[in-house]
Amino acid sequence: MKRQLQAEHNTVVDVKRGDVTGDGTIDTVYLTADKTPDSPFWQNITLVIRNGRTNQYEKIFLKENAGYNPTIFLGDFTGNKMNDILIVINTGGSEGLIYAYVFSFMNGVFQQIFDSEVFNKQDQYDVTYKNHYKANVTSLNQKKKYAIDLTFKGDDYLVEIYNGDGTLKEPIRGWVSPLSGLYPVDFERDGIYELNAYQNIAGRYNADWLCYVENVLKWNGREFISARQNVAIFGQDFDAHKSF
Repeated sequence: MKRQLQAEHNTVVDVKRGDVTGDGTIDTVYLTADKTPDSPFWQNITLVIRNGRTNQYEKIFLKENAGYNPTIFLGDFTGNKMNDILIVINTGGSEGLIYAYVFSFMNGVFQQIFDSEVFNKQDQYDVTYKNHYKANVTSLNQKKKYAIDLTFKGDDYLVEIYNGDGTLKEPIRGWVSPLSGLYPVDFERDGIYELNAYQNIAGRYNADWLCYVENVLKWNGREFISARQNVAIFGQDFDAHKSF
């Protein structure tokens, strides 16, 4: 199979083996792509599945098929006792974003059950700076609100946007970026993986990171839903010999 793909001038960039069709035989899952000369950038990234029982293979073309470090993970996300296919591709942009897809064998065919672009459009947030060195992050879908203490950003940052009495010099709104990380984790240790999704919370510009939104996505039989949501802040350096 690998020789056949190479004969078609495709480079195999990742390969994993496991039963992804539920017939009890080990299948082989490839990502093939075209390499950009003198660059780690890959184009025409394609999912190829070799059926271990029939020796036939199937190609699945990805919506976003160019980027860096394309990888495969096999694991059961749906609870159907067979491996599903998680694909993650780094976009290479300054925000550190990713493309991600999950494919599952259902009703005799491979179906896409997760698309990072769809996820990014579904989740809605409001990020608003407040007086006295605070920012509020509101998750509109989950109906949760988080308060961030901005003093960890340092005095130089704060004096640019706050008056001496702690009031804002002008209104500031931030945003939650699209997915920057998606990790398979079996939180319940039951053999079924959840998707641990990370998104950057930005302030005035992309590199002005405030913290992360973390969503634990669980399959409910029809789609992935957020079973748990948290906001993770950055730790502040301190001198252990002084009071915190």
